[in-house]
Amino acid sequence: MTSVSYRTAEQIGHTEQGPRPLPALGTQTAAAQPSLVDTVLPNGLRVIAVRKESVPMVELRLRIPFAGTERLHSARAEVLANTLLTGTERRDRTQFDTDLAAVGGDLNSVVDPERLSIGGSALASGLDVLLDVLADALTGAVYRDEEVARESERLVERIVMARSQPSVIAREALQKHRYGDHPYAKEMPEAAEIPEVSPEQVRALHKASVLPRGALLVLVGDVDPDAAIATVGAALAGWQSDASAVELPKLPALTPGDVHLVHRAGAVQSQIRLSAQTVPRTDPGYAALQVANLVFGGYFSSRLVENIREDKGYTYGAHSYFEFTKDSATVLVEADTASGVTPAAFWETRYELGRLVLSPPSASEVDNAKQYAIGSLLTSTSSQSGLCATLVALGAMGLSYEWLRDQPLRLADVTAEAVAEAAEKFFAPSRFTGIVVGDADVLAAQFRAIGGVVLP
Repeated sequence: MTSVSYRTAEQIGHTEQGPRPLPALGTQTAAAQPSLVDTVLPNGLRVIAVRKESVPMVELRLRIPFAGTERLHSARAEVLANTLLTGTERRDRTQFDTDLAAVGGDLNSVVDPERLSIGGSALASGLDVLLDVLADALTGAVYRDEEVARESERLVERIVMARSQPSVIAREALQKHRYGDHPYAKEMPEAAEIPEVSPEQVRALHKASVLPRGALLVLVGDVDPDAAIATVGAALAGWQSDASAVELPKLPALTPGDVHLVHRAGAVQSQIRLSAQTVPRTDPGYAALQVANLVFGGYFSSRLVENIREDKGYTYGAHSYFEFTKDSATVLVEADTASGVTPAAFWETRYELGRLVLSPPSASEVDNAKQYAIGSLLTSTSSQSGLCATLVALGAMGLSYEWLRDQPLRLADVTAEAVAEAAEKFFAPSRFTGIVVGDADVLAAQFRAIGGVVLP
């Protein structure tokens, strides 16, 4: 037998002169243009169909603007979303599930202050069935009394449970602080409002607001885009209205100011939530802003994580991210900490905001953040579901696949000087406001001493 020797990975990575140098990263190139069609049907529905043949499936996302200002709109919308797929004149709940299962499919619906979203998938060969089930729900949902009653009971239980969670308490406090009585601030109805919703009200809301004009449907999968568009047009031909879907009223710009302490008696952990106004993806400076955010708190190698997690151990997780609506964008900073270190973690978070302005990111920090941004974007859109979700989010702002295709090049072109400018413009501590949820009896004295916090 011939003896064969093997080298370990460590041996391969070293030479007599030391570790082998890593090869330089290649030049960023534009993403390949897939086969796609982006069009508007006669009923006003925008449809984007993209061929992505990785698996013989097709992903579907439908986004319908679904805003409302009435007191019970949020409650009615939640009941509608939870009962939309429970029955029509042609199908009951069981038949919905049976027809979808026959083509390896599923559909679900959720709602928030901006939109009603319906999503699902099926075997590519079953696209016609998936669309037929969707069309049946959009044009023929009946909201049977017993289904509305059953789902309303479940919804009340889920709302009560959700409102006991610290993250939900913090989110509601932040939205109220940021936007007051604007409809966007009410992301969840009160449990007591659900029993006020009748089947007749849900049917009326469907008729008035589940509309094609202004809505967006995205299909991504192993499909021919032209044929898919034709199939959609035939399946949804009966979904008609002269009215347009209801867009969310424009949000007011955030007003910078002191952070408010929200008392939660007996809490052993606090939630820090800070926010500032930024610019949307359509702004020419967005790529530099995205890199600045990554350096600050947007990924695990960020300054904020290094400070309050790795160095000081104040939290298991701290991060910053963007939140987009159709016309605006904000940056949010989040950290959950033990009560005993909450004021210190808050102080260090504000310190890191100031440091980003006074000590701008180095060339190395910028390069690392750029590579992460490009890699994560390409990774997140490599699957059918990821690409479908991304195109829906972009389409809501009037953007197309071209923006997604070109964003890696824009990120690659970002300079350290542009990042420093974005940091100074958008991350100065004086631009932020927010809330801290915690036990005021424990936190008030230290917050009073450091200032910048309004006590209850």
